[in-house]
Amino acid sequence: MMTSFATLTIGQAPRSDIMPLLMAHLPAGSVTHVGLLDGLSTEQIEQRYAPAEGDAVLVTRLLDGSQVKLAAPRVERGLQEKIDVLEALGCMTILLLCTGEFNHLHTNNALLLEPDRIIPPLISSIIGQHRAGIVVPVESQVVEQANKWRKLAKAPCFAVASPYLSDDQALTEAAMRLAEQGAEVVVLDCIGFNRHHEDVLKKHLNIPVVLSNVLMAKLAAELVV
Repeated sequence: MMTSFATLTIGQAPRSDIMPLLMAHLPAGSVTHVGLLDGLSTEQIEQRYAPAEGDAVLVTRLLDGSQVKLAAPRVERGLQEKIDVLEALGCMTILLLCTGEFNHLHTNNALLLEPDRIIPPLISSIIGQHRAGIVVPVESQVVEQANKWRKLAKAPCFAVASPYLSDDQALTEAAMRLAEQGAEVVVLDCIGFNRHHEDVLKKHLNIPVVLSNVLMAKLAAELVV
């Protein structure tokens, strides 16, 4: 039975890596979890969503825990198809579990919560004139994310560390580089980051660490009927 509230990941659902974090704020019986790659084999994912040269790249997690890179334009088309189906089934609120930037996603009547439209202005209003350090999962996103964060009062600095590669040392080094560049708050801007990653960084940094997915979950919780 379809609930009135759904999460939509670009990977495969349920997302066991972030489910505890999400369900700390969202009531379990009131949420349906859907993934763009649900039911697809590795070969099918490669065929449908593999990035071509020049494509913006998104990163997500499969049910087996492995990381996969996807072409953002193809993902956006696939997400729109999933959104249309969810609406047709009666879903009234859809939380997108991806912090990538999308330009054309839409609904007819349902509320669509897109992190790329919500998180940057929220962070901007919180930090004001302070400088943010943004952690992204792949190198190519450093350039791609510049537009997403353009409205911050101070241009952010970026570092790369993937939440899907189980490398706490790489994450720590990335965050330390941000602090050295003058970051006054670190934003873990990938849905795959969780409390473990936040805790790791808090042991090494004396500046705030923000999880984008926690901000989205707290906001979404207010919309669950």
